[in-house]
Amino acid sequence: MDGWASPQPSPACLLLLPPDRSEKRESLIWLHPECHSPKPASLPHVCAVGLDTRRLGCGHGEQRIGTRPVTVDMNMITFFIVGLGVHVVFFISIFDIYFTSPLVHGMSPQRVPLPPPARRLVLFVADGLRADTLFKPAANGTISAPYIRRIMEEKGSWGVSHTHVPTESRPGHVALIAGFYEDVSAVAKGWKENPVEFDSVFNESRHTWCWGSPDILPMFAKGASGDHVYTHTYSTEDQDFASTDASKLDTWVFDKVKDFASTDASKLDTWVFDKVKAFFREARGNDTLLSKLRGDHLVFFLHLLGIDTNGHAHRPMSREYFENVGLVDAGVEEMVSVFEDFFDSDGRTAFVFTSDHGMTNWGTHGAGHPSETLTPLVAWGAGVQTAQRVTSQNFEDQFLQEWNLETLRRVDVSQADIAPLMSSLIGVPIPLNSVGVLPLQYLDNTKLFHAESMYANAVQVLEQFKVKMAQKKETTLSFLFTPYPLLTESNQLDFVRRVRSLIEQGSHDEAIDLCDGMIAEALRGLSYYHTYDRFFLGASVVLGFCGWTSYVVVVILKTHAGLRKPPSPRDLASARSLGRVFLCVGAVISVFLLLQSSPWTHYVYCLLPVPVWYSVFKEFGTVADLIRSAPSLPLSRCLGYFAVVILGIELLVVSFFYRGMLTLGLVVLSGWPIASQLYTQAKVRSLSWVLGCLCLALFPLMPVVGREPNVHLVTCAGVLTLLSTACFMWLSWRRSPLHWRDWRLSVSQMVHVALCAYVLNSTHSSLKLKQGLPIFNQIVSWTTLASSLVVPLLSSTRLFQRLMSILLSLVCTYLLLSTGYEALFPPVLGWLMFVWINIEQEAMHTQGVSTNLELAHIDFSENIDITKIRQLSLDDIRRSYFFVFFIITAFFGTGNIASINSFDPASVYCFLTVFHPFIMGALMMWKVLIPFVIVMCTFETILVSTHLSSRSLFLIVLVISDLMALHFFFLVKDYGSWLDIGTSISHYVIVMSMTIFLMVLSIVSHVLTSRRIHVGWRRKTHFT
Repeated sequence: MDGWASPQPSPACLLLLPPDRSEKRESLIWLHPECHSPKPASLPHVCAVGLDTRRLGCGHGEQRIGTRPVTVDMNMITFFIVGLGVHVVFFISIFDIYFTSPLVHGMSPQRVPLPPPARRLVLFVADGLRADTLFKPAANGTISAPYIRRIMEEKGSWGVSHTHVPTESRPGHVALIAGFYEDVSAVAKGWKENPVEFDSVFNESRHTWCWGSPDILPMFAKGASGDHVYTHTYSTEDQDFASTDASKLDTWVFDKVKDFASTDASKLDTWVFDKVKAFFREARGNDTLLSKLRGDHLVFFLHLLGIDTNGHAHRPMSREYFENVGLVDAGVEEMVSVFEDFFDSDGRTAFVFTSDHGMTNWGTHGAGHPSETLTPLVAWGAGVQTAQRVTSQNFEDQFLQEWNLETLRRVDVSQADIAPLMSSLIGVPIPLNSVGVLPLQYLDNTKLFHAESMYANAVQVLEQFKVKMAQKKETTLSFLFTPYPLLTESNQLDFVRRVRSLIEQGSHDEAIDLCDGMIAEALRGLSYYHTYDRFFLGASVVLGFCGWTSYVVVVILKTHAGLRKPPSPRDLASARSLGRVFLCVGAVISVFLLLQSSPWTHYVYCLLPVPVWYSVFKEFGTVADLIRSAPSLPLSRCLGYFAVVILGIELLVVSFFYRGMLTLGLVVLSGWPIASQLYTQAKVRSLSWVLGCLCLALFPLMPVVGREPNVHLVTCAGVLTLLSTACFMWLSWRRSPLHWRDWRLSVSQMVHVALCAYVLNSTHSSLKLKQGLPIFNQIVSWTTLASSLVVPLLSSTRLFQRLMSILLSLVCTYLLLSTGYEALFPPVLGWLMFVWINIEQEAMHTQGVSTNLELAHIDFSENIDITKIRQLSLDDIRRSYFFVFFIITAFFGTGNIASINSFDPASVYCFLTVFHPFIMGALMMWKVLIPFVIVMCTFETILVSTHLSSRSLFLIVLVISDLMALHFFFLVKDYGSWLDIGTSISHYVIVMSMTIFLMVLSIVSHVLTSRRIHVGWRRKTHFT
């Protein structure tokens, strides 16, 4: 028992960390320098960190280690929960800082004191229609929409409506009908309901009738005051991407309008009984309905979803897409005839034809490509300027020449400008929250009407500014409030007096210019107050970010650099004093926020840095010890490692903007065995590593998934998986034969891979023939998805056998969710991960760390030899960086979320073809996470094979990912193009989501690798 009575441990003693693979923890142990067996610590300064209570191997026999009650398990769980909570706060903060709702309430509606030109407005929205599809003639000179072309050339005005990111249906319709650009946080809360109430043209109308999609119409009815917005929708099941003819959605709309306008009252009543309960109650008496239709301020909205559905299913260059455009064109012509006949051609109907967003050539939308943001706008009828011939026009693009429209005046607008245009045509107030500017060039009216309309538009925007300023002034201490300097109350009053004076004097053009300037200034003022607290909140989040990262670094140093020491009475007194100081700081911040009536989320962002930095400053002694021991450290090697890691982090940051940087990174990584001298000792494994990196490096160079579907490549991926599995099984059989149960499971999984490849080919062939989704294929697909995380638990827990089972199970699901080359990504990634595991073993040998067991004999479920758990080394920073790099590569390698418009509905056709956005989104998210799981399981394996605690390396990974997130936080911006703004914010969200997912996936990977389900096994019973 020599050496156990010493009051202090020898400097050679190493503090051992728990492997984090245990189910129960006990007390700390020290490794005695003269005996390599773990012995319980009885020293007074030792604090519990926990160890595995399973029987641990030792050269002097097996024994249970530790006698103290468990305390660290709670510490570990607490650290995990706190870390998860901190990152959730950082994640949510971006929405409070950049994505708070811009809407304010309490404004007064502004009316134009002149009669409107139209009594009713008909709005056609061709969902997913691109501007060039409508305007550009075909190669043979034919026009896809001849009727609308005649309108443009003879009696209407036209232009391009510029949409904003995200180019989705909900924000597009909100901009068209309500006049403002909905923030992304509202879009994320659902397509079918209103996260916030807002005003719209429909709400301001006397009556509005809508026909179309159940995903769009209900939100405008819900947001309307009263019951004057009537929605008539088809069922969700009709939105079937596998439908024989998606254009039936538009035909349905046109048929219902014809029935509605029919003079046959019985047909009208029958339709009402079957379709709309509210309309049924009001339409019992035909005279009541007719009286409504004979009124003014009416809106008829036809939402035409067929073009969007066909574009997703068949691509915008397909015959189905162009035929649907032709059907819509013919339908619009017929609808115009129906309205003119019903209202006796009274010349009081205005028509607007537009689209909510465009679509890429590969059938997606959501981002900022010109094919998505450029949509058509054609207006004609009462109050609309007729076609104007011009000799020249100045536009930066070359579209006029491509569309053969050089001599027709083109008037471009922002999408939100269409709402004021529609309001002006029928004489209703502009929606209260609109930020659109009335495009006067579309109006055919007097100068007085133009001036009064622009004045109403300017006052409407100015009202929003006033309410926003009053709200901010009310919630800010008077000595801290800084008003917008260019729009004081005196400036506002002066504007009103000058404009009214100019209108009375007949100086209409000057009044219009003044109103135009006021709208621009008021919008800048709105932005000023909307972002008033942004710097304060951003600084608080950055302070918390830096504090948390510093704390994690301190924990790593304290735990793994031998800097842990018992607290002295002086240290305890200093900690208590420091605690009082930080408590006072927290109290001052709370009082400040209370006086400003701040929301509860501001308390979270501002108070979070207080306990975090307290924890950092409390460990000042640890940092001081590190500084004192700096001369004895290999500073040049440490600085070299850190410099390489920082450069690597910058490469990952740049890869978010340019996926090709991942290719550069993989090429650099391929040279690691040569640079580290591993090549001389393990030539075959080094060569496999080089080839694996170079093969994986090809994927970031390929186009984003979804552009060129090719099911033959998916079949090749299945064949590649089967060949690699067969080779693995042959090699395993040569070394040590598999148990018959494991052999049977492996063969069944290989058959399953072949079945999934067949199902994918069968599904796409059936849909191509317009025969729908076969029920057998759907059953196989959903069964495969449900069992993907269960089947691996049936396999052996031997290292390579379990990993191969996980890979096969995940590849099956990935094949069903693939449409092209991306199906090859998991097999290639899995190959590289297997090589990484092997080459890390060689790296351990070169560092002089002995590993008694071969990789093939490691069992995830076996007891852990605690004597072999080692401390961190500088090379572990390299391992952590490799892990983060492969995670980013798994995320962006095939462009699954490189851009939101890389989503392809064809990826989920094996599971469903009916439009269900949340189910489709969940399936695509699982497709994105499958490479994550492969990398996470590999990382878990490396932790076991290199004798490291999972907590140890994960803390380094946490620091690297948090540094990336902090970098992206500073790159977030609210200026420039909408695409740049959205991209900068999405990058931050992706990194924060990745950090949170890694915490959760670490648990999933632990379960996948170490747990086993025993089916049909009998336990042996011994009788005595």
